[in-house]
Amino acid sequence: MYTRVQTARQKWGGSLTAIDNWLDERQQLIVSYCKLAALPPFDNKRTKLPTQTAVQEFCQLMVDYLSAGHFEVYERIVSECAVNGTDSRKLADSLYPKIAVSTDLALNFNDLYADHLSTKHSAAFDRELSELGQALEERFAYEDELINTLYEKHIDSNVSA
Repeated sequence: MYTRVQTARQKWGGSLTAIDNWLDERQQLIVSYCKLAALPPFDNKRTKLPTQTAVQEFCQLMVDYLSAGHFEVYERIVSECAVNGTDSRKLADSLYPKIAVSTDLALNFNDLYADHLSTKHSAAFDRELSELGQALEERFAYEDELINTLYEKHIDSNVSA
């Protein structure tokens, strides 16, 4: 996941401020996820649930990232595609339902764990966090397709908004 965001930054960085900010948020989300899941280089031998504070911080980053995608970046992509090309619009329309699946999963995770993690959730928490990680990985790939379409077909070299 982290390598994907670095590649995205190299490829599209500086082309659009909204995308730059969104990729920064994606990186923060990935780091927070790795800490929460106890993935290397963080503690990979977690023996207890993470703290409620850590879960809340992750969930807040995740909700902020999802919101920025839906209300800033996707809006920009849709408006550019509507003006500049039906092929791009078809791609966007085909990817949004796939992205929505991860949105639903992420919001459900947030509802379950952001405010009340307990030891009775321990087995489900790890499983659901893993499923969320897989869904986010797929989401990032779909989002990268959208960003690439915007970058290659619709961004004028003078645009920096």
